[in-house]
Amino acid sequence: MPIVLRNDAPDLHYTLFDCTDPWADAPYLILQHGYGRNGRFWYQWIPSLCRQFRIVCPDLRGHGQSGRDFDLGTGYTLETLSDDVIAIADSLGMKQFHYAGESIGGLVGLATAGRYPERILTLTNISGPVFISDGARRAYALGQESWPDAVRKLGPREWLDRTNASTRFPPDMDPAFLRWYTDTVEKTGVDVLAALAQFALDANATPYLAQITAPVMCLYPREGAIANSEQQETLQRHIPNLTLQHVSTTYHMVQHIVPDECTDALKAHIKRHDNSGENP
Repeated sequence: MPIVLRNDAPDLHYTLFDCTDPWADAPYLILQHGYGRNGRFWYQWIPSLCRQFRIVCPDLRGHGQSGRDFDLGTGYTLETLSDDVIAIADSLGMKQFHYAGESIGGLVGLATAGRYPERILTLTNISGPVFISDGARRAYALGQESWPDAVRKLGPREWLDRTNASTRFPPDMDPAFLRWYTDTVEKTGVDVLAALAQFALDANATPYLAQITAPVMCLYPREGAIANSEQQETLQRHIPNLTLQHVSTTYHMVQHIVPDECTDALKAHIKRHDNSGENP
């Protein structure tokens, strides 16, 4: 089981998918999941990408099989989470890599690309906010004082069921998928979910945007509740090498709703910039 062991920070679990030609020096692609999820959630993307890239799917600290031995009150910051990305890259000997992150994983990607610009070949932000807007705060609070308060008072399952219907998934989403989604995220645990929600409310990647040198593509829903026009305007104002692409849904979880559309866009983005840096 691939684990990055650390003495001063939680251990990090990742899964490596490599179906590239053994003699080829194929580039690495890190796929970072978002809120409450784990690396297994990229299952729809792997078949389309694993012949071209060495794919690394980490579990965020506190999620999946990664360590939970850290202070939940202080352990989730843009700095700690972007350092976690680099720790995994270093453990695999990656000098440079492509990065794609969904939702909070996209937010972490913006910070990583700003803090470590020399490491990122391309960045793809999938429904990831720069910060949590007032509208998103209200949507996730569900009438409670705050998003973390709602998770604790309603319990993860009710909170997930209600926000899945309001922001994440369309009405025709497969019910079996939704059950699996809720069952899996619920296992992350109320304490981690509440702590990561507080991190999301506090985080703002705006100070890092001007330091990003990698080509950036944002895959956003049309008129999304989380990845909304306010986020788009902020990105356009601060990132010169930005491609903004809308996919054919208004719901947040575009990577699950239109996975093929997303992977096609990702491959096209990387192909446009395939001479932007060296392979590892």
